[in-house]
Amino acid sequence: MRHVTLITTGGTIEKTYDEQSGELVNRRSMVKSMLRALRLEDTTLNTIELMEKDSSVLTDRDRTRISDLVGALIGDADAPEAGGIVILHGTDTLCDTGEHLHAHLSSPTVPIVLTGALRPFEMKRSDALQNLTEAIFAAGILEPGIYCVAHGRAMRFPGVIKDKDRGTFIRTPEADPSVESRIDIGVGPTTDKV
Repeated sequence: MRHVTLITTGGTIEKTYDEQSGELVNRRSMVKSMLRALRLEDTTLNTIELMEKDSSVLTDRDRTRISDLVGALIGDADAPEAGGIVILHGTDTLCDTGEHLHAHLSSPTVPIVLTGALRPFEMKRSDALQNLTEAIFAAGILEPGIYCVAHGRAMRFPGVIKDKDRGTFIRTPEADPSVESRIDIGVGPTTDKV
């Protein structure tokens, strides 16, 4: 049985349409709706709804809350068969949080996977379910470390950035070549832009 802890922080992946304002907002977690759409054999999920914020307004204090929680989870000797950790996060500053985790968690004992979506779960052609499914899968097979998982790839921190033109995440050209550059986990390239 695989055990995965899912931490929600908000972000586009969980935004919903507010009919009053006509805006997409983070007002409640959408993770339960997303998980109901998945078939997860031999997997138990522990969900922690930490915050509901657009990542563009996350502060250093918020990132510290995330890293403190992750540190407590991987350091909890009483945790049942600690498995991987998935963090649902807005894509605007997902890489900042990944770098923060890399700097503050020197030797993680499990895979810590950050993922998000460029389009909310509630919208057509959203990448939310794909990225969530890939992140849960990756949390069970990757070596301990801190990763960004999205669009069929897993990239290890440090050195991951969001490529706004391509609408995905990539490794920086300056990234340490001794760190594996990426692991393809999808079935193949897609021509659809999200």
